[in-house]
Order: sequence, then structure tokens, then C-alpha cells
Amino acid sequence: MEVISSPQNKRIRYVRALQTKPRLRRSESKFVLEGDRLIADALNCGGKAQLALYSPEHADYELIARLQGRECALLPVDDALLQRVSDTQQAPGILALFQIPRPPLPKTARRMLILDAIREPGNLGAILRTAAAAGVDLVILAPDSVDPYNSKAARAAMGAHFRLPIVEASWKEIGVYCRDLTVYAALPAAPTSYTDVNWRESCALIVGSEAHGLSERGRTLANEAISIPMSRSADSLNVASAAAVILFEAQRQRVQVPW
Repeated sequence: MEVISSPQNKRIRYVRALQTKPRLRRSESKFVLEGDRLIADALNCGGKAQLALYSPEHADYELIARLQGRECALLPVDDALLQRVSDTQQAPGILALFQIPRPPLPKTARRMLILDAIREPGNLGAILRTAAAAGVDLVILAPDSVDPYNSKAARAAMGAHFRLPIVEASWKEIGVYCRDLTVYAALPAAPTSYTDVNWRESCALIVGSEAHGLSERGRTLANEAISIPMSRSADSLNVASAAAVILFEAQRQRVQVPW
């Protein structure tokens, strides 16, 4: 078995380019997942792997066999090269190139989450993971949000990309998506608590970036602003934490009273 060690290998250069170039990810409709757990989970969700780079010394060969059974091309590479291609400080034994999933859009989205210019990929990925766990029907990324398919966002999302529809849209398009919904905007000082909202109704939630808050377009779209009451000693919550608090309150209400 020939182990690839040259960074000039055509497929190595292609994978590295996908790691660093959002436009290429979009045009090719492909992104990279790293590590046994993410790759196995993607396969469990029906993800389509096209190429895997793996270390012969550190790979899980049961996972290699699964990929081979899915007709995924396999490329053994040395550890130094795998580290060069990886987006992590300590490369896992394998990374794989997947087709970007396109879960079907719900005919009627009754539980929608709108991300307003979330620019930190770790936060965005964590929010996607929470949205999938809390039963959100559709996540919409408003303009100026980070690419949801970069490696850090994919790691933080822990497979959420394969579990819920994710749409990137203009504010005009977002308005169309929300035309039959009550839209709530999460703001630090709004008088209405998130616990006072009837989340059993069809609705959308908008959360904004920590640095800049909600955009003017996001505020305009909202029907009502809500907040999370906090101790006086606390200034604010991380946006991923705030989204989790609100989304799981909504899920709690829905579980108590069936739709």
C-alpha cells in the first residue's frame, strides 16, 4: 500500500482548498468532516462520503470498511500530511469529504430559528446542534453569517447539518418564510421574558451576534422582543447559550402539551 506524503498530490490540494475556501465549498457543494465520530454519524444519517484521507497507523478500520462499502475513495496518507490538511491542532486519524446535505424543507415550518450575522463558527455550530436537539424545523442564516460548512462549525454542530434543513437567505426571503409566523427577537433588555411566550404557537426566533446584536432588519421583522432575566451580576450570555435556554423552554412547553 502506497502512503501519500506529498502535499502536491492533486487530491490533497483539493481537500485543503475545501478547508480554506468557502466559495469552493459552495460551488462544489462539498465540505470536510474530521474524526471517527463525525464521519460515522454522517454515514448513519445517510451522508454521502466521496473521499477519505486516513492514517494507516491510527485509523479505525471498521470505519474504513464502512466507507469502502459506500464506494468512498480511500487515500492513505502519512501523519504529517494529514496534520497539514487538518483544521485541528491535533489531526484525527481520518478526515472525509462529504457532499453538503440538503434535507428537504418542511412544507410548513412551525418552529423556525433565524441567525442574524452570527460570525463565530463555534457558536454557529453549537446553535445548530441545539436546534436539532430542540426540534427546530428550519434554520435560516441571515446575511453576514459565517459559512456553516467550515470545519470548526461542522465540528461544533456534531452532525446537525444532516438532521435539519439549513438555508442561507436574504432578509426579503426571510420575510416570506416568516409571513405566517409570530417572530420573536432575543434582546438583552426586552420587558417580556422568554418564559412568558406561548411557544406552542407557530413562531420564529431571531438571535443576533454577541458583538453587534440584532441588525436593524432583524428588529424590523420581529413582532415582539423577548429577553432572558439574569442576575444583576451577569452582563450577558454567550449567544449559543442564550439560544439553548430559549429553544429548550420552547421544547419544554411543546412536550407538556402535544401539538
